[in-house]
Amino acid sequence: MNPKNVLILPGWQGSGPDHWQSRWEHAHGYTRVEQHDWMRPLRGDWIARLEDVLLSCNEPAVLVAHSLGCIHVAAWASHSRNIHLVKAALLVAPPDVERDDVRGLLPSWQPVPMGRLPFEARMFASSNDPYCNPERARQFAAAWGAGIIDAGPCGHLNAESRLGDWPRAHDELLRLMRDTSASPSQA
Repeated sequence: MNPKNVLILPGWQGSGPDHWQSRWEHAHGYTRVEQHDWMRPLRGDWIARLEDVLLSCNEPAVLVAHSLGCIHVAAWASHSRNIHLVKAALLVAPPDVERDDVRGLLPSWQPVPMGRLPFEARMFASSNDPYCNPERARQFAAAWGAGIIDAGPCGHLNAESRLGDWPRAHDELLRLMRDTSASPSQA
């Protein structure tokens, strides 16, 4: 698989230089899906941008989403007619955007789409994520049909979690890519 077709989907406010997503982008040549506005994200704008990037790929892509990027994947999949353009997704630390303390900050991101993703997905969730409790993360994983991996007590699995290059998650991404390369993408 062409590394350019591994799409990095940061969450709200983007991923800074010490974030594992940024480190993977630089180390492996993955492509960051840039958004027009990282600070005031609009669901429809983010979905349209992902659709544009996917249409430019020369083969089905693998999505690597963190935080709001996970909700972004579910929202895109629930609306797109081009779901065949994605073969798999690695989802990390989805936030519960329906919580009262988040709802007003990200008003266009409710409700969380709870339909099964039409491609293979795996999710890392932390046992002490301040933006999503473990039970809610398990609900997302079950609804989306994603296998869930307990990352332990690592906060929001971001730069503050001091994961560095996070080899455990990158190994899981490579495994996911191997597993899905043997089977045709779903249409």
